[in-house]
Amino acid sequence: MIVVLKDNPNQKQLDNLIQWLKSLQLEINYSQGKNTTILGLIGDTSTVDIDLIAALDIVADVKRITEPYKNVNRKFHPEDTVVDVSGVKIGGGNFQIIAGPCSVESLEQIVSVAESVKASGAGMLRGGAFKPRTSPYAFQGMRDKGIALLLEAKKVSGLPIVSEIMDLSQLSLFEEVDLIQVGARNMQNFELLKELGKIRKPILLKRGLSSTLQELLMSAEYILAGGNGQVILCERGIRTFETSTRNTLDLSAIPLLKSMSHLPVIVDPSHATGLSKLVKPMALGAAAVGADGLLIEVHNDPVHALCDGQQSLTPEAFDELAECIRQIMPFAYKANH
Repeated sequence: MIVVLKDNPNQKQLDNLIQWLKSLQLEINYSQGKNTTILGLIGDTSTVDIDLIAALDIVADVKRITEPYKNVNRKFHPEDTVVDVSGVKIGGGNFQIIAGPCSVESLEQIVSVAESVKASGAGMLRGGAFKPRTSPYAFQGMRDKGIALLLEAKKVSGLPIVSEIMDLSQLSLFEEVDLIQVGARNMQNFELLKELGKIRKPILLKRGLSSTLQELLMSAEYILAGGNGQVILCERGIRTFETSTRNTLDLSAIPLLKSMSHLPVIVDPSHATGLSKLVKPMALGAAAVGADGLLIEVHNDPVHALCDGQQSLTPEAFDELAECIRQIMPFAYKANH
């Protein structure tokens, strides 16, 4: 349920209303936007008398929300959420590109990629230290040493770092990671999501391989319900019957998610397609339909990459893509706002 307040409500009446609602064991989400102030009521609202609240002088409207997700719902929070990742903002008109290799392989590799993507305009550096692989015999990442190398690359480049967490036991290793990524395979690892809701660090949540948009938002709800409102959603392609690409990139998810939720939405065209030749057109398409950012795999030697080289761009190709993105962003932003 949401309570829409009139402009400049009497503070004493507002305090009395909030106190009464809390006495009903309801959680109050207070959202003050440019044009509207909303009280989002979370909990069992079945016994709340809508007519009684609507009759109050400070109330403009009262509505019941049928969607199961509340905190992430745009009806609760009409204004875009802007996530701050160590000074780099994303959402609310702030477009960012996160770039780097699928996995950290050496200090030389990660520093070289970090310096090149920063020169091309990337706002954050991505790099996998713990790698979820379908085969138990595939390269599983450098683990804690990979995190240490990422931190060294951060010192050299100044870029905030992004890396994927696999399990609760690894949480202490991510204290200095600026943006913690939850991968597609862990999107419904609810115990992990609950713990990430308790920390005050931005979270990048990827859509599951076969998950609906509502399921993605419900997973984000776990994090916000724990008190952490700094969540970025990521569309990375879903599994369909098509075999020409690694996954099927669902570009329609971007405008839909942005209408359903106030959280920033970015796109990973590298994992979505699995083919480097498709990364540029899909990235441009994502920007055109209103994405708040991109997650791009970049490797200085894709042919010899230990993980996902076939979908990685060279630094030169990434520089070309970044320039194309800069050229279309003014038109994309105007078309979507």
